[in-house]
Amino acid sequence: MPSLRIRDAAQLLGVSDDTVRRWIDAGSLSAHKDEAGRLVVDGAELAALAVEQARTPRTQLGSASSARNRFPGLVTRVVADTVMAQVEMQCGPFTVVSLMSSEAVRELGLRPGSVAVASVKATTVVVETAGESGGGAQASAPVRR
Repeated sequence: MPSLRIRDAAQLLGVSDDTVRRWIDAGSLSAHKDEAGRLVVDGAELAALAVEQARTPRTQLGSASSARNRFPGLVTRVVADTVMAQVEMQCGPFTVVSLMSSEAVRELGLRPGSVAVASVKATTVVVETAGESGGGAQASAPVRR
């Protein structure tokens, strides 16, 4: 069972070390000392908390969709030529980049500061780990629902 140090858990969840400690103090997350005497949290328990904490912000933007990965955010950059455009959005701690027609950018009125929702429906997801030697490993598989 993997264990994570407080700072690593905080970094993975995009919160401060103090927030993780408050969750431990409140009983939302349990912790124990590792063999080096450092306070650590169980990786599986942290994953469950991450799922519980990850709520898609309610927004009036968008419509009904089969895409489950919806990220409300702000458009931060638009680079367009006569045919294609690259739209960058900041969705919480994540940057989402979309390539679309310049016509779609004009029709949607996308420009820096616009509020929009990025919807992602992918058939393949790549998962990487750091690995024991630091070299890393990766695997990909079709997404199943």
